Amino acid sequence: MRLSGRLLGWGALVALTAIAGPAFAQTAAEHAPAAAAATHAATALPFDPDVATREWLNTMNSASRARSDSYFEGGYWIQFVGPIIGFVIAFLVLQLGWAKGVRAWLEKTVKVYFLVVIGFFLFYSLIGLVTLPWDYWVGFVREHDYGLSRQTFTQWATEAAQGFGLNLAIGSIGISILYFVIWLAKKNWWIWGTVAAIALLAVSSMLAPVYIAPIFNHYTPMAESPLRTSVLQTAQANGVPADNVYVFDVSRQSNRVTANVSGFAGTTRISMADNLINRESPGGVRAVLGHEIGHYVLNHTVSLMVMFAFMIVIVFALANWLFSKLSAGERWGIRNIWDPAGMPLLFSIIGFMFLIATPIQNNIVRFHEHQADMFGLNAAREPDGFAESALLLSEYRKMEPSPFEEWFFYDHPSGYDRIHMAMVWKAHHMALGDIPMGPGGPPPGWHPDFVVMQHGANASAPAASTPAQSSAATTTTTAASHGAP
Repeated sequence: MRLSGRLLGWGALVALTAIAGPAFAQTAAEHAPAAAAATHAATALPFDPDVATREWLNTMNSASRARSDSYFEGGYWIQFVGPIIGFVIAFLVLQLGWAKGVRAWLEKTVKVYFLVVIGFFLFYSLIGLVTLPWDYWVGFVREHDYGLSRQTFTQWATEAAQGFGLNLAIGSIGISILYFVIWLAKKNWWIWGTVAAIALLAVSSMLAPVYIAPIFNHYTPMAESPLRTSVLQTAQANGVPADNVYVFDVSRQSNRVTANVSGFAGTTRISMADNLINRESPGGVRAVLGHEIGHYVLNHTVSLMVMFAFMIVIVFALANWLFSKLSAGERWGIRNIWDPAGMPLLFSIIGFMFLIATPIQNNIVRFHEHQADMFGLNAAREPDGFAESALLLSEYRKMEPSPFEEWFFYDHPSGYDRIHMAMVWKAHHMALGDIPMGPGGPPPGWHPDFVVMQHGANASAPAASTPAQSSAATTTTTAASHGAP
């Protein structure tokens, strides 16, 4: 096991180098618009994509850019502080003897092993409620401070309680299955545990759009309109088995624009946020849906599961090795790896492994997002709509990160890279003559429809408005018939 642990460790390092190295180099290259190749290519095009990209970015005022950068950069340390708090809680539960005490009490009370596992999981989850102040600051206070949330405290607390209840219900099932595999397979549990984890991911992907998502938002069929027709035509032309488009009321929670083509094996549905319809031009809506359709057509659900399966099996194998080292001699009263009293230790090790693998996970996801971006441009043929969407996402994503920031922290391409890709696509297709000639950058007078919620209020106010923007909003209203509730 010592040899296999070392081999898996080296395997993880090789995987990190293979994924991260090219990605870092590619990101650095993409942030060098003065590169010779790009310059030579631009001379034969109707406009310079680098200049057009900068024109789009210049529609952001300094206040919007500063707010975007500050919000996203704050997330860099938040994603590490949260797990660290969890590690401290786990250590205290073990060190104070609560883990072995609760395990012993459950064994005397419920006796059946799997009931002991579920009982301990419920106990550990309830202990985790001590993080509520942190969750409240991250999920409510900070979101309002940056003008990104519409929710009152009651609304936020209600959804948090619903999420906690779902985690208890679904987590109990998942944990009981995992510990059953560990108890059955013993030392080889990390292999079969990976199979079980991927199977659970597949099932959740099928059930989530139909049974879980509607708990938090209302989904209604989009009203008949030219926009709905064009979205369905694009979807059906690319093999998406959908005959309806659903609109969900994300405006109850925030101003964010989003959409998805979710589910598989008979549960596929196209869904878009009401904010997307209300805030973007029809071209922007089609660009976003083209991207989401790309995820489905390119089988990203399957390819992500395959890639993450390799990560999970390495993490589980290393967790198995570390667990045996840290719990040697029945430290903290832990008898073996299938002992429920070891749950805090096992969860902490697995969580730590995934935490240090953050750049690998982000590079895997960003690779898929880049593919969906290109697919969406070709399917929707809306480069300006794509640039518009990338700018609206800047409300909570930094537009121009350093190469290291994008490699380490970004699970999507940066706003700069996305707009630049759209402008390169636009310039070349204009040169080919298959789209009309026009300006390289945004239409004259265009500004992003940034929205900032008032702190503590359930209202919003546009940060900027222009006649061109108002005209686009009117067009969107007519095309979409405001199918959102």
